[in-house]
Amino acid sequence: MTIALKMRSTALKAAALCSLLIAGAAHSVKAQERINIVTTAVPFLRISPDARAGGMGDLGVATSADAASSFFNLGKVPFNTQRAGVNVTYTPWLKNLVNDVYMASASAFYKLDDLQAISGSLRYFSLGNIQFTDQLGNSLGSNTPREFGIDFGYSRRLSDQIGLGVGIKYINSALATGPAAGGGNYKAGSAVAADLGFYYNNTDELGDGWAFGAALQNLGSKIGYTDNTDQRDFIPSNLGLGTFYTKVIDETNKISFGVDVNKLLVPTPPAVTGDPAVDNAAYTAYRRKSTVSSWVSSFGDAPGGMSEELREFSASLGAEYMYNNQFAVRAGYFYEDKTKGNRRYLTAGVGVKYNVFGLNFSYLLPTGSGVNQNPLSNTLRFSLVFDLDGEAAE
Repeated sequence: MTIALKMRSTALKAAALCSLLIAGAAHSVKAQERINIVTTAVPFLRISPDARAGGMGDLGVATSADAASSFFNLGKVPFNTQRAGVNVTYTPWLKNLVNDVYMASASAFYKLDDLQAISGSLRYFSLGNIQFTDQLGNSLGSNTPREFGIDFGYSRRLSDQIGLGVGIKYINSALATGPAAGGGNYKAGSAVAADLGFYYNNTDELGDGWAFGAALQNLGSKIGYTDNTDQRDFIPSNLGLGTFYTKVIDETNKISFGVDVNKLLVPTPPAVTGDPAVDNAAYTAYRRKSTVSSWVSSFGDAPGGMSEELREFSASLGAEYMYNNQFAVRAGYFYEDKTKGNRRYLTAGVGVKYNVFGLNFSYLLPTGSGVNQNPLSNTLRFSLVFDLDGEAAE
């Protein structure tokens, strides 16, 4: 018996299950422009889990180090001025469509000395309550699909300016239970992945100057939800490159600007020819690609050639104004090509720090109207930051 998923609150919630990031942001596209979205399993790993980054258009690869650095670039972690810190964030997701989908995340770091640091983080994504039915509409009970990722990292400063970090990650995704189409049963999928981070900080003692970063994330195995090995999916392996410039105006005022570019290291789906034999063979080959080879081939496998490859890069632009290292105002913009998901949105955020506590808030501004309104509009993120040692490690 085939299981059908019937959403309790709204049928649009299926977008959250099938394609959390891309389906939720689809806008109108001209007929002559072929949509060919690079999809993966567990796309929650690409949701920004921090309100500071969320306020700057999801910028985070080369921004100044903080308690959430391990989410974006492990190379930044030992550049924290505090000995230890914790960041806790809550994000209601697809708020315009549903009211019970959210992501909760937490990250922490501890500096062993001036040169070394360890870090860990947790992301938990809940897809709300779902009613399961058979083909006749009879109830088979309800379930709450959820996904989570846990990672641990080690980072080291190689010099006053350069930092490197490595990490390992465990991913678990439980979306459905019971009989699967074609035989067998659905089960929770799991995968193991690695993160690598590089950070170059050329700022002076006041923080004035440039910083650069590069991060390879989610380099790991495929994930499957049945015993059929041909049904295993790629996870969102990603290359991120970023730069961040800070100008210290005076003792109490400074302003920063930055840009990140990201590219999924995942095969591009093959073009549809209309010939069933050709299309089935191409799709089978696409599904059977190995993860390691796909990291390299993802830079040249788009059916549309280099012009399509370039469209697979997304960009984040952000700015941050800081007053007295206690009050921050942020703004940003995220861009993705219309044929690759069409997520485009403006963000804003504020932050305040008092003693050992900090609070960051970000807001994704509404864009579009009617059926073309971005479902990610009005997304809120709230982060609590705890400075566990107010003095720099010595």
